Amino acid sequence: MMTPTDYDAVVVGSGPNGLAAAITLQKQGKSVFLLEAKDSIGGGMRTAELTLPGFRHDICSAIHPMAVMSPFFSRLPLEQFGLDYLYPEVAAAHPFDDGTAAALSGTLEQTAASLGTDGPAYRRLLEPVINSWQDINQEILGPLQFPRRPLDLAAFGLKALLPASSIARRFRTEAAKGLWAGMAAHSIRPLEAAVTAAIGLVLLSAGHIKGWPAASGGSESLAKALGAYFISLGGNIQTGITVRSLKDLPSSKAVLFDLTPRQLLAIAGHKFSSTYSWQLERYRYGMGVFKVDWALDEQVPFTAAACRKAGTVHLGGTFSEIALGERETAAGKQTKKPFVLLAQQSIFDNSRAPEGKHTLWGYCHVPHGSKADYTAAIEAQVERFAPGFRERIIGRHVMSPTAMEAYNPNYIGGDINGGQLDPTQLFTRPALRWSPYRTSAKGIYICSASTPPGGGVHGMGGYHAARRALKDIFGISTDLS
Repeated sequence: MMTPTDYDAVVVGSGPNGLAAAITLQKQGKSVFLLEAKDSIGGGMRTAELTLPGFRHDICSAIHPMAVMSPFFSRLPLEQFGLDYLYPEVAAAHPFDDGTAAALSGTLEQTAASLGTDGPAYRRLLEPVINSWQDINQEILGPLQFPRRPLDLAAFGLKALLPASSIARRFRTEAAKGLWAGMAAHSIRPLEAAVTAAIGLVLLSAGHIKGWPAASGGSESLAKALGAYFISLGGNIQTGITVRSLKDLPSSKAVLFDLTPRQLLAIAGHKFSSTYSWQLERYRYGMGVFKVDWALDEQVPFTAAACRKAGTVHLGGTFSEIALGERETAAGKQTKKPFVLLAQQSIFDNSRAPEGKHTLWGYCHVPHGSKADYTAAIEAQVERFAPGFRERIIGRHVMSPTAMEAYNPNYIGGDINGGQLDPTQLFTRPALRWSPYRTSAKGIYICSASTPPGGGVHGMGGYHAARRALKDIFGISTDLS
């Protein structure tokens, strides 16, 4: 039963942004009630035995470079609440058909050296971002605002707004181009599209600044630590509550929704202006994902040694091949050789599988809402770079775009980014407003991945939305502390 107590603020949805919003408000002495429809908190940060007993799989998010890079999450004492990040020997690897692999590993200088003749170009690309990250991270991971270091931000922006294909022309070798393609393809957009370079720049920089860790025991460990910290501040959480209208909520001065525009309209659309509703109705969702989890009798037998040590492996071969697959997928076609993202948490976290066994997590991008089965295509890509892989499979769990949306209604059509990330939906998502977090109805805010800076486990959308509510409703101006 929901408590009838009045609150200063109610947060609907307990993904990373909902938890960040709740914590930000509670830290300012506000009474906050966090509601979650499922029986456990976390949104994309959940872990379960999807295949066989003893094999623990991350349902959505798996590797957390943006959590450790987050200006908000990185300042919280989450280790006091059970969170322990574990780091693989190699952050990410990208294999090729000749048995070699490019790898994101160690310092900028080490990775640059491994790229041979492309080392200087790699350093020139990333060194300015790495050196200025602490001064520009809040602007990169937030709404449009007056920058603290305008020249540094402009230097980043001139590269970030480019298509990934433009950056690729700076490299000569297939190794550097392929490594770059795998990073930029996290944007879930064709690599010829503007802004796709931004994701690649941030992910590569993250690898050198903080690394690409996983949470010990699974992504749910991060959710549990955030929830425990929120409760320690005096916050209140209730799970198993599905909010279908504003009438389902207790009285409060502010409500923040960790939901996408579609759900927000269904719950509170009658409160919005016609212009704001029109903008939300026109909000565009992007490509979906098709995900497979495997229980393995042994580790994946990658030909390239770097891949056997990597927490994350990008499969797709050359830049041209990956670009073609992403372009076909965006056009609604079923590509024969999809770009595949793999995570091998069990090679550096022995809590994920029984002794001597392993888990493998992977997905590819598919047309929005696709009904096609990509299992064979994904496994063919793994087998291509790891002959004998199929022989090691002892369990399998599949999630189509439909299943992803059923698991988390924020994943519309399988879109895990909360909406397409393009120039018109970058800083203005979900609508063109002075503050993207403020709706047209007083006291109602949106704080999901459908707000800047978009998808990823960083909590910054929730943090910025809570700051907006604190200033609007309570007259409190706050910053990271």
